[in-house]
Amino acid sequence: MLQTIERFIQQHYLISPEQTIVIGLSGGPDSIFLLHYLKQWQKKYKLTLIAAHLNHAWRPEAADDARFCQKAADALGIPFVSQTIAELDITIKDNGSKEAMGRTARRHFLEKVADRYEADTIALAHHKDDQEETFFIRLLRGASLTGLCGMWPQHGRYIRPLLPVSKEAILQWLNEHNIAYLQDPTNADDSFLRNRIRNHLMPLLRTIDDRADQNITKAIGHLQQADQLLAKLATYTFDQLAALDADTNTYGIDIAPFLHLDSAMQYRVLVHWLSKQKVPFPVSQGFFDEVIRFCKHACCSKEHAIHQHWTLKTKENRLYIIEQ
Repeated sequence: MLQTIERFIQQHYLISPEQTIVIGLSGGPDSIFLLHYLKQWQKKYKLTLIAAHLNHAWRPEAADDARFCQKAADALGIPFVSQTIAELDITIKDNGSKEAMGRTARRHFLEKVADRYEADTIALAHHKDDQEETFFIRLLRGASLTGLCGMWPQHGRYIRPLLPVSKEAILQWLNEHNIAYLQDPTNADDSFLRNRIRNHLMPLLRTIDDRADQNITKAIGHLQQADQLLAKLATYTFDQLAALDADTNTYGIDIAPFLHLDSAMQYRVLVHWLSKQKVPFPVSQGFFDEVIRFCKHACCSKEHAIHQHWTLKTKENRLYIIEQ
């Protein structure tokens, strides 16, 4: 298993010598294993490791979990940082999903720690089982091709070195080395969709075909390859359609040829454009449909607000996104 992870890290260039890496540490088996694994790499690659734990304070045992993580990091000589959600300088909108709120808070916390220590990357402990569960969650929610690709080995500052290995293999390694870890009692709660997939769907699929895990991983790999190709085509297409306006320092796209694109490519060009402009946008089909409708009726309307800080405008048959 350790060799599998090392090959994966090298294949995707996840870790380089002398990097500073923030490790997301929950205390569960996956993050405890990641902590020990990266500790083995520390001397060889001259890494600086920081263990970071966000205390959600949602369960009575939360303070005990934080202390456990502190001891685990101290035992390996790794600096430890912890905060509660209440201590974060962020207001999180309640959208009805505690999981989503927790992810938002954790991402904010980890990125703040990475900024403080000038870290190169943030290592997360997602593994093969998490990837498969994510695929089915998104499939049930009608995700696009990009959504079905699941988690990538590297995305921005985040790396996921454990994606090629299973939860079973991680647990076996920890138990063989007598390394303690925390058990999350919510993992058995079937009120969460992920748990229903983990506890019921995945065992059923494995009884239907003992190659289920292997073939699901292979299918996700094929989807990721297709998504990467389409992303490259979208970048090329955007470059053909876009021009930089010197007055506003914003890109405008030529409306007529844009409307002649296939609808799937229109969507991808818009995603690339908005990301390039660093525009915050809701990732929904309805949002992109609204942008395309405006393009189709640009002759009737020259301006349309899409966000409290951003407006669509037309100028000489080009569409621009202007910051207010």
